[in-house]
Amino acid sequence: MSTSTQTPGRPRAFDEETVLDRATEVFWLYGYEGASLSALTGAMGINRPSLYSTFGSKEELFKRAFARYHEKRVAQARAALDQPTAYASIEAFLRSSADGLTDGDHPAGCLSIQGGLACSPENARISAALATGRAATEAAIAERLTRAAAENDLPSGVDPHAMARFVMALSEGHAVHAAAGATRDDLQASVDMALRAVAPHP
Repeated sequence: MSTSTQTPGRPRAFDEETVLDRATEVFWLYGYEGASLSALTGAMGINRPSLYSTFGSKEELFKRAFARYHEKRVAQARAALDQPTAYASIEAFLRSSADGLTDGDHPAGCLSIQGGLACSPENARISAALATGRAATEAAIAERLTRAAAENDLPSGVDPHAMARFVMALSEGHAVHAAAGATRDDLQASVDMALRAVAPHP
């Protein structure tokens, strides 16, 4: 637990992880530029002086929130990819992703897409940070598929990196569709179609 100060002489304790999770929801819903300070502080249950004294700025708050979100998502992706075959790994990743995008416990879609896919030039660092996060997930998939290729678990001639890009493009596209109202069944049906192309069935 961390403590901060609302105003001089008026200390108020709050749990930083809790307020980061609340900030994440706001950024997830409205994107970085669309998330107003009023919406953020209202959701977080703190005032602006506390936000600035604890996190420094809106940009730093976003980076902290995204880092926490991304850490969880990468752990989930790596767990999904820890399967004995390329097919099982990709299926687990795509199905887990589709479930997460539509779980109902959070805004539909994905923070790494909705947070700042398009930002004004002065906020280009936000888009770059999100792109770096997505690239890390793609790299994890490529690493798994490279191992599969070395184990002759991919068809001859299949480029593990190109396949990883395909899998990520599908997952990212699902995020856009989920945010627009696609259901879990919709996304899972798309996974069914994609699995015929992304890896050989065992």
